[in-house]
Order: sequence, then C-alpha cells, then structure tokens
Amino acid sequence: MDILHLIDRLEELFNESKPVPLTHNVMVDEDRMLDIIDQMRITIPEEIKKAQQLLAQKDRILAQAQEEANRTLELAREKADQMAKKDVIAQEAQRRSEQIISQARADAEATRMEADDYVIDSLAHLQSEMERLLNQVRNGIRSLEEDRLRRNTVQTIEQSKATD
Repeated sequence: MDILHLIDRLEELFNESKPVPLTHNVMVDEDRMLDIIDQMRITIPEEIKKAQQLLAQKDRILAQAQEEANRTLELAREKADQMAKKDVIAQEAQRRSEQIISQARADAEATRMEADDYVIDSLAHLQSEMERLLNQVRNGIRSLEEDRLRRNTVQTIEQSKATD
C-alpha cells in the first residue's frame, strides 16, 4: 500500500473525528487509528527498500559506465598501437588516442555525476516525505495522548463527584 494513501486515510480519519467541545481536540476511533499506524509501519520499510533499489541502480550504472570507459580505453589503446605502427600517421594516432581516452574519461565522469545527482534527488525526496510522514504520525499520537489524558481527567472528576 502506498504511504501517501495511508496518510490520506489518516487525514480522513481525523476529519471524520468528533470535536471535543471547547477545545481544539477531536475524538478519534482508536482501532482505525492504530490500524493505519500499523499499515504505515509495514509500508515504510517498502519505501526504504525502494531507496536501496535506487542505490543499487546507481551502483549498476556506475559499474556499466566504468566498464564502458575501460572498453573505450582498451579500444583506443589498440587503435593507437595499430596507428603507431605506420610511420606517416603515428603522431595523428597518438593525438587521436589521447582525445578518445580523454572523451571516455569525461563521459564516464559525466555518467557518474548524473547517477549521483539522480540518487541524491531521489533520496532527498524520500527523506522529506518520510519526515513529513513522521511529523504527521507524531501529531496524531500527541493528539491521541492528549485526548486520553483529557478523558481520564474527566472520568476522575466524574468519579470524584459521584463519591461526594
């Protein structure tokens, strides 16, 4: 289940809750609230798995880029060796091989930087979503605890009145 869907359900539960007169508090269906929180606990590890998959994807991209750079370097060296054997074009071969090697390194570095940027952006987005979710859960828990305290206080007052 999507964590954002669970947040929507939590908000819907809050909006459906009955207000406590003369306060900014509401009474929430405890079973439904705990059910949603349990589902969030199950879903958040899925979000973390997605982040781990992004990291693995970054590692694969970097490995592929390195492998491609190595192949390009090897091809450039082989081509340079073949060209160097010919006296007339030996200098041109050297210049071209250096250019290919330089381009391969630049391409590999650009690919690494793009992969890093992608992972950083994805993880930053995931972090902000998780912080937002955590704040919502904390607020819900705080509200429930305040509700419970208020109910206990009212019950204590009522019991005190009943015994008088």
